[in-house]
Amino acid sequence: MGVLTYYTYNDEPPIPEAVNDANGAVLFTRPDIMEGQRIFLSNGLMQYGSIFGHGAYLGPDFTTEYLHRAALSSIEFYGGQSSDTARSRTIQDFKTNQYDQTTGKLGYTAAQTHAFNECRAFYASFFGEPTTKFGLRPHAISDPEDIRKLTAFFSWTAWAASTARPGHSYSYTNNWPPEPLVDNHATADSIVWSVLSLAALLGGTGLLLGVFGKWNLLGWHGREQQSMSFRAPDDVLLTPAQNACAWFFFIMAALFCVQTLLGGATEHYRADLQTFFGINLGKILPFNVVRTWHLQLSIFWVATSYLASAIFLAPMIAGREPRGQNLLAYGLLGAVTIVVVGSLLGEFAGIQGLTRNSWLGDQGFEWLDLGRLWQILLTVGLLFWVVILYRGLRGRLSGEHTGNMPWLFFFSALSIPAFYGVGLLANPGEHFTTTDFWRFWVVHLWVEDFLELFTTILVAYIFVLLGVVHERTALRMIYLDLILYSAGGIVGTMHHVYFSGEPALHMALGAFFSAAEVIPLTLLTVEAWSFLQLGTAQEARSTTPFPHYWAVMFLAAVGFWNFLGAGVFGFLINLPIVSYYEIGTALTANHAHASFMGVYGMLSVGLALFCLRYIIPQKYWSDKAAQISFWSLNLGLAWMVFATLFPLGILQLYHSISVSYYDARTLNYIGSRANTVLEWLRMPGDLVFIVGGTLPILYLTFLGIRHMRKSQTMEEPKEMLFTDIVAPVQER
Repeated sequence: MGVLTYYTYNDEPPIPEAVNDANGAVLFTRPDIMEGQRIFLSNGLMQYGSIFGHGAYLGPDFTTEYLHRAALSSIEFYGGQSSDTARSRTIQDFKTNQYDQTTGKLGYTAAQTHAFNECRAFYASFFGEPTTKFGLRPHAISDPEDIRKLTAFFSWTAWAASTARPGHSYSYTNNWPPEPLVDNHATADSIVWSVLSLAALLGGTGLLLGVFGKWNLLGWHGREQQSMSFRAPDDVLLTPAQNACAWFFFIMAALFCVQTLLGGATEHYRADLQTFFGINLGKILPFNVVRTWHLQLSIFWVATSYLASAIFLAPMIAGREPRGQNLLAYGLLGAVTIVVVGSLLGEFAGIQGLTRNSWLGDQGFEWLDLGRLWQILLTVGLLFWVVILYRGLRGRLSGEHTGNMPWLFFFSALSIPAFYGVGLLANPGEHFTTTDFWRFWVVHLWVEDFLELFTTILVAYIFVLLGVVHERTALRMIYLDLILYSAGGIVGTMHHVYFSGEPALHMALGAFFSAAEVIPLTLLTVEAWSFLQLGTAQEARSTTPFPHYWAVMFLAAVGFWNFLGAGVFGFLINLPIVSYYEIGTALTANHAHASFMGVYGMLSVGLALFCLRYIIPQKYWSDKAAQISFWSLNLGLAWMVFATLFPLGILQLYHSISVSYYDARTLNYIGSRANTVLEWLRMPGDLVFIVGGTLPILYLTFLGIRHMRKSQTMEEPKEMLFTDIVAPVQER
């Protein structure tokens, strides 16, 4: 990653000090481009459309749109569509790199200058629209100078996407987007590395399955043949901090409900851009506000569940809880609440034009939209959470080797604020290619490596505490998953930046290693089956009921969705040749929904159910609510994916290849009759997901705070969740 970082900074597209027309007059400058980037981000346009393919999927990709419109304008300038000379001169203008490294100046031809002025007029009309018909607030950007600078930013990205990288025959973005008007076609790298990725996937999967088949390394083995009695949840005494977790889970469920409602509103914009069942929603909550909140709340509610689950498990791992731990937990919850509310209000104010302050308002990066102050406070809050965990685990850690599970639990928790904090390197005032590189350290590396590791250890500890696996078995699986995820996940992060201005090296390594990410996800389907087998087998032998059937079912669902959403759907769009035509389409949304909700969402709910089973007294607990939520969330998500997102993505990919990528990203195509029908078909799945999936979880978490058990302890027995492990009787 160090090498890739070096080349990111050294091979990114240059930002010229000045762009001059054919007569030497200055069209715009480097400060204009950077200010245009800030205008793009602070107005939430990355949550409406995209740049270099990254962002939202309702609006256009502005790099592609500018390039297409500028090429058409240039052709008309030189003589029109019927003139072969006009087409060839346009290609020559856009492909010839006129950047002077010595002076830092870039020259535009007369045709390119004409195109810039026409595009500036177009964007003045588009962003100055007095209605909400495009899904933006009325008069979203109306200042002429802001429009000029915003157009300058779009123009620079289009230049980087079309002009030849020095020493190569392709552009700074590896010839993305596909645009025949400027002779942008797929490069040899994108095809060759796609083929090699397939070979790596097939070969790696076969090799790994062969190893597991020979040595039987896979699975949570250890106590399948032993029987035990699980303690009734009411018999397990909880510490004050564990009881405090009930409020975390209630906040989690409330955020989850709001997030799904915002997701429904986001989807409605795609089905009916004009009104929300007769209400002009765009005046109050335009699309980019709704989508910003939808994405940010997905991080917040999942993170809240993780924070609470770790605090809940800490005294079970350590065997005791230090005094005052509950007060620290409540303090953390209060701090998280302030960050959530403050950041959401700041994002609203930024997008609505009430503030341009990126510290309190909207930074504008997809997934990292929250203002910089809130981002810092959230990182500090996560570090404070690590301090809480260390305080609770300190006694146990002092007697353990650093390679054992307690230390791995702590180190994995420490990695969460450490790598979330890397997102602070994504600065709205820095080069877009560089900021996008660091942004994906959070979007991919933080989520798919370090959160994955933390969740693996959490799940492993749950099974150890329940007594269904030996600690040495869990430890072996943790190290195995660590090796497998790291082998592909770290360098595989680069599959996000194929076309963001990075050199071809990032494409080569990103494609090859992202293919390796699918291999451990394939094995998770077997682990998911192991979860069900363990729970079923132990419940059959136990003299007391197994209390965590639905929590284990959610863990099994994680394995399924990890394989399908992250594995199958992720690999589909990670191939460079597919991504070349697909990036920023509904197939990306399909992968995101199936993997994020299917993996981290299901896991968060499963962890909450495990903890709530001990917080809520038996007489108030409802297995029926957990059952309804499980089936509604999974069936609703499956409906979203298979009824709408996947077919929409396939149709959009086909249109991108057969017609043009530019046209596949226009509002005219997205609002076409066939697409609209598919968008409306999603409604039943959304209703099942929201009503049947989130409301029962909110109800269970309310029971947690309403009927919280009063009995408390500061000491936890070693085998607090099970008793009487008995070896099986040998048959004669």
